[in-house]
Amino acid sequence: MTEPSTSLGQELSWEQEVERTTAFWQRLGLPGLLDVHTHFLPPPVQAKVWEQFDNAGPKLGREWPIRYRGSVEERVAQLRALGVRRFSTLPYAHRPGIARYLNEWAAGFKRDVPESLWSATLYPEDDVAAYVADGIAAGVEIWKVHVQVGEFHLDDPALDPAWALLAEAGTPVVVHAGHAPVGNDFTGHASSARVLERHPGLAMVVAHMGAPDFTEFLDLADRYERVRLDTTMVFTDFELGDAHGGPPAYADGLLDRLDRQRDRLLLGTDFPTIPYPYVHQLESLERLGLGEDWLRAVCWHNAAALVGAGPEYPLDPGR
Repeated sequence: MTEPSTSLGQELSWEQEVERTTAFWQRLGLPGLLDVHTHFLPPPVQAKVWEQFDNAGPKLGREWPIRYRGSVEERVAQLRALGVRRFSTLPYAHRPGIARYLNEWAAGFKRDVPESLWSATLYPEDDVAAYVADGIAAGVEIWKVHVQVGEFHLDDPALDPAWALLAEAGTPVVVHAGHAPVGNDFTGHASSARVLERHPGLAMVVAHMGAPDFTEFLDLADRYERVRLDTTMVFTDFELGDAHGGPPAYADGLLDRLDRQRDRLLLGTDFPTIPYPYVHQLESLERLGLGEDWLRAVCWHNAAALVGAGPEYPLDPGR
């Protein structure tokens, strides 16, 4: 790996952030960026989530300063200024009865921000199959589940009908199942493997590349054609560590695997709840030294093939 050009602690003005980010995707010959892992939540819910981060809550295990705290409108404007052409909202249900509320809010966000990825969430509850079917029919583009926060197993029997519907529809599902930042009884790759064994056509997107269990989740991508991994926070100076808060351990040959499986990797950042400039994620990927073709695949082509780039952008620019 090469040395980073932007460190975690380096302060950039907003103008510098825009300049650095724009220069990144322009020198790759891309029309912008496709980010499959960003979050927008109803303001009351967002405030409660950020309170957990401010207090370094038990599911975080460390100080986690939030860089982008503006209103919904201000944060959308920031992503647009950075050249992020499509981005998700990724609500995640943490208890029964809240998924429909979050999904209704996300549908309104999609109406207001047409280039966004229409996002929705699901939870193991009695009506999950019904609202997943409704979401698929309505045109939801991407789903999100967070087993660490929601404290449920991916292969909970209540979810099986929903997984069957999503596998048939081919709609991607971003799954936070890795142990990082703090593992619990519901995290790890095992339940993902069991779900995929039962529903091999599920378009699962492994959040944070499954940190810290990169090898195990890459093995699932080797085994199942529709499994992908997003880069959220991976290889940054603030990278999610293991279940005890330490730095992640990289298996020998990891970079070779990332190069070989480049078509399975998608850009994700966790904007706005990150403690560093957006461009730090991009430059952290660049410093891996895997080349411009790899970066083009990760930052645009792969997501464009999965969720579409929008009518104003060609599917595969620069190829």
